[in-house]
Amino acid sequence: MHINSLDQYQTLDSPIHRLDPRVKLLAAVGFILACVLTPDGAWLAFFALLVLWFSVVLFSDVSPLLLLKRGLVALPFGLAAVTVLFVIPGPALWTFHIPVVGWTVTITETGVVRFATIMLKSWLSVLMAMLLVATTTFPDMMRALRGVGVPKVLVGVISFMYRYIFVLADEVQRLMRAREARSAIGPSGHRTGGNVVWRAKIVGSMIGSLFVRSLARSERVFQAMASRGYSGELLWLDKPHLRTADILMGSMFGVILILIVLWARVVR
Repeated sequence: MHINSLDQYQTLDSPIHRLDPRVKLLAAVGFILACVLTPDGAWLAFFALLVLWFSVVLFSDVSPLLLLKRGLVALPFGLAAVTVLFVIPGPALWTFHIPVVGWTVTITETGVVRFATIMLKSWLSVLMAMLLVATTTFPDMMRALRGVGVPKVLVGVISFMYRYIFVLADEVQRLMRAREARSAIGPSGHRTGGNVVWRAKIVGSMIGSLFVRSLARSERVFQAMASRGYSGELLWLDKPHLRTADILMGSMFGVILILIVLWARVVR
């Protein structure tokens, strides 16, 4: 189990890496919003958004193939919208009969367009999110969230969840090593053990032990933080200021997104 694989940041020195994290966060949110506002079947607009994303990737020095591979994680979730193929009214493309239940299902042209649009929107949104986390460190991301007005409680919850998921993973590894150390290996080379019920009890005991250890450690961590002056908000020593170049790049990116959405809604 590789704990460090949870961190997707790419340590590089590019114009996108040096961009103010608040600008990058707002640009990513604007890109996702543009994907949502693009109407169904506006394929040229989606292609323009993909070209825009690819242009930013070139400036970031991050491997496009790496991001495209990571973006495939959106496809299984997009398949949840497969029902639109059958429920959206429109010209019929394919009709088939299910003899077991006696249903007649019709796939419509409008449903296919809607389904393809949903998949494209999900994929492009995930690609931009992957690019954001690949060019922005987690502390800078939290600073950007506070900079754009996200409540401090929410930022604190996200920050602690990310930081201590590594602690939980370390505890899980300790429990796994303890279980392996206490598991005998039979003559055939396979680990011996009881039946499925016995193994379920072992897993349940491990989960309970993990919960108790996590609760005890959280109490110790909170007491240590409170004794050092923690008041419910994360503080940073430096306060970065927006540069003129950051404002210009963010404004240009926003104007391009607006033009693409307007073009998709007017020209089509």
